Amino acid sequence: MEQLWVNWGKMGERFIDNQRIEGTLSQMLEGTLAFIRRNIRNATVVDEDGRRADKSEYPMVAVREIILNALIHRDYSIHTDHSPIRVVLYRDRMEVENPGGLYGRITINDLGKVAADTRNPFIAGGLEVMLGTENRFSGIPTVRSEMERAGLKPAVFESRHGVFKVTLYNDPVEKVPETIYVLPDPMRRIVEFCREPRSRIEIAEYMGIETPAYVVRKYLRPLVEMGKLRLTVPDAPKSKRQKYVSV
Repeated sequence: MEQLWVNWGKMGERFIDNQRIEGTLSQMLEGTLAFIRRNIRNATVVDEDGRRADKSEYPMVAVREIILNALIHRDYSIHTDHSPIRVVLYRDRMEVENPGGLYGRITINDLGKVAADTRNPFIAGGLEVMLGTENRFSGIPTVRSEMERAGLKPAVFESRHGVFKVTLYNDPVEKVPETIYVLPDPMRRIVEFCREPRSRIEIAEYMGIETPAYVVRKYLRPLVEMGKLRLTVPDAPKSKRQKYVSV
């Protein structure tokens, strides 16, 4: 019987709960997910329409894929009889380790991009039938997309010393501060002048520039691309009737 340990560590120095899960592969999968659900934190989120929903500390779709991959791809040889799959929950992360590093020719950088060699093809095929899993390479992309959708840091994958390890972090990705772009003075003046629709000739005269084509190239096109101005005749940018108006 395959064995799977789940531990919930507070600071890494001790465990406040642990469970040894045994049974068939499907029983261990569901038992592990149930234990994780009991021990991770949940928040109640209210959307703009006032609807309430529970949000897990980790996206459970990603967690399921990781546990399932561990059960499918672990090394079941006699060399790992006393090396169970380990799931450890810390305050800031979840770690899943299974005996047996990456199998075959695949590398960490290839994960989710190419079809991997399968260490246990009969197990993968059996679970595909029983659980509706896909015996392909969609699990890793699913983990990555679910973490991104949850606004969390990307999952970390490691393979070393005969152990494959996945780490999920529960802290959100730091948002890049919004850049506030200040228009140069000539552009700002043009935007103000174009509160009413103005032709390129009118704008050139206002700016004291003799060549309207230069004004179009230097100022008007960039302002249109930035969404600061719009064309009154958008289907014919070079129309003689063309005018520019502030957005």
